Order: sequence, then C-alpha cells, then structure tokens
Amino acid sequence: MEPIIINDYCFKRVYFWMQYTPEDLNFTEIAMDVYYPKDRKANGLVMFNHGFMIGPDLFYLPKRLLTALFSNEPPPLFANYPSYFYNYTSAIAEKNWAMAFVTSTHKQNEFTPTTDFGGNPRVGQEAYLAASYLICFGATSTFFNASRSKQFQFMNSNNVIFAGHSVGGAHAQVAATGFDNLRAIGEQTKQKFDPIVYDRVAFPRVTDKLSKWGPENQAKPVGLVQLSPVDMKNPLFGGMKAYREKLKTIAIPNLMVVGQCDCACLDTSQPPAWSCDSSVVTEYSQMAPAASDSWATVASVEKGSHCGYLTAPSEICSTADSSASCKRCPDTEKYKPVGKESDFTAELFKRFIDIYPANSEFAGTRQDWLGSSCLKWLNNKNPADTAINLVPFSDGKYVYHV
Repeated sequence: MEPIIINDYCFKRVYFWMQYTPEDLNFTEIAMDVYYPKDRKANGLVMFNHGFMIGPDLFYLPKRLLTALFSNEPPPLFANYPSYFYNYTSAIAEKNWAMAFVTSTHKQNEFTPTTDFGGNPRVGQEAYLAASYLICFGATSTFFNASRSKQFQFMNSNNVIFAGHSVGGAHAQVAATGFDNLRAIGEQTKQKFDPIVYDRVAFPRVTDKLSKWGPENQAKPVGLVQLSPVDMKNPLFGGMKAYREKLKTIAIPNLMVVGQCDCACLDTSQPPAWSCDSSVVTEYSQMAPAASDSWATVASVEKGSHCGYLTAPSEICSTADSSASCKRCPDTEKYKPVGKESDFTAELFKRFIDIYPANSEFAGTRQDWLGSSCLKWLNNKNPADTAINLVPFSDGKYVYHV
C-alpha cells in the first residue's frame, strides 16, 4: 500500500507479527494507522493506545486461518482503524510531528482476541515495539527490504510521547518506562520482553531481537499522556502497578486527565485513576507518592465522561457512561464523543507537543515542566481555545502535583 497524501501529511497502514521473545510461543499481530509529514522529517512521534474493543468480528479466527493459508487474503485485524476514534492529528502539524495508533491481537480471550479488558502489561510492550518499528523501518510492512524501508522512514529522532485512553492509558504507562525497564520488570513478572518482528508468509523473514537494533532505533520515551486511564486485575494479569512505581523516578512530562463524571476510571478501575482522598491508593498516587519528586500531574474535566474524548461515537465505549453503569453526576449532561471534550483533547496534545524543541526531548527540570507553557495553559478554569471547564483541586488550582 502506498501512502495516502492529504496536504502535507501521509497516511499509511502498517501490519506485522511479533513475538515477545524468540522463545515465546505467542504470535501477536500488530496493525497501525500512521500519520507522518510528507517531508519525512518528523521531530517526534505520538504513539496512541486505543481504549476498548476495536472492530469485533465473530469470524476472526477462521479469517485468520485463511490468511495463514492464502497470502492474498486480507488479515482481519487490518480492517480495524483505531485512529477513527482518536483522530487528534490536527495537533501534530504545527511542530511537524507524527502520530500512530496501534491495535493488536494480544491473547486476552480465545474467542474475542481483539478485546482489551485491561490489566495486561503485554499491550504496553506491544506499543513500545510498534514505536521502535516505525523509528527503525518506517511506515512500511516490508522491513526485510532495506531500500524500500529507507523510502518510508520519516523520523528525525527516536523521541516518543506515549499516550492512550481508558485501558490504553494504563498500557501507555508501561511503554513510557522505556526498554531497559520493560526488560527488567518483564523478567521479574514472568513477562520477558526482547521481541522480534516477522512477516506473514509460510517461511517468514525475521528481525534481530530489539536489544540488537541499537539505541538510536529504540523508542526513547519523552512524555506520557493518559486520558481517563483504567487498570484492572485478574488471574492472568496483575495490572500496571510495577510500571507506575517505576514512573515516579522517571523525569519526563507526565499528564493524566480524568472526567468529573467518569465512573470507569474513578470507580471501576483497580485502583482508581485518581481520588481527592489522599488515603485512597490510586494510579496517580503510585506514580506520585506524597513528597516525591515525581513529574506526574493530573487535571479533571468538569462534566467530563469516559468517552467524551472520542472523535467518533462508539456504542461499546458509551456503555461506560450510561445511567445504568455510572451513578456519578446523575443530573448532569456529560460530554459525548465528537464534541467539546474531544476538541479539548486535540488542543491538549497540541499544547503538550509545543513544549518540545525540534528533534529533542524536554529541555528542563521538574520545575520547568511544572511551569511549562502547557501546564500554565491547563491551569485555568477555562483553558484558552477550548469550550470546557476544569474542576479545581483543594488548593484552588486546576493542575495537581505532589
């Protein structure tokens, strides 16, 4: 597939398979929507994790079997377009950044393998590999063809902002810890990570392990944005606690946004994303213990819902905001997809990207981040160029940090 070019940006679909380590018997499919500058000189990459089931297909398994037998059969995962629900690409143009959206068939359930119920650090590992793949090979599935790969390389650096919504926001926490920590924590939690990439043929071509790609081809996390992150615990997966505890020591801009009326992240998530009660253990408190030097910050959207961030409606996601599922703000009209909250989110990404010099990570200290143009913009009841209000914290400010 050649890229679709709109104005000064290209759109491309990238598809490959991966193993978490060469010894791991799980074969995971990865599909990405990629938007990158036509001049192929992107200053950085935003890698976004989706937050719910994308493109459920009851015939997924037989279709996957057909793709293994017949090379001209389109892979079922390729019909999933995660960027449809999170198209914030207007935010990247001014600073000449790229943005990618990743989805995969990590093993969550035998019958609905594209479902993501949360709590699985493997998904964050996949996002990290996806970002590294784009840095190393570019927007092409033919990684084994060096000359073609060179035509589709588009990054000027290996700087990556990891981001996500709902369970995807928690998965982004994993990726943002970086390769060394992914390997170390994976070793401790029996989820080893030194992946290889291969293509979909009878005798597949395979890359070296990620550890052999070289630091310049491995994603360097330079920021983290979490939109109503949701973590879960179940017998198979223990959640992202270990990664959040590592994030408290990592000096990168770190922003969490929650909704005032969002039951999924404030009530259902295990632990909750945020609480005004300091005695409650939350995702935020694990990233930013009291009196720590954590770079983590949080803001709360007045009337914010779980799905108001979306740029297209989703019946599956919207069940989280139904009156049957959520008892918060019973007499309040919460934000719905494709509205004021999704417009705010696009402006948020634009302001977040604005703090990065060309081809560089954030050039400053924790205090510089807390006093950055992005947080100054956000620390207002009604941030400029938006139509939403934020909820003040106990100190009267609209951005909280320890």
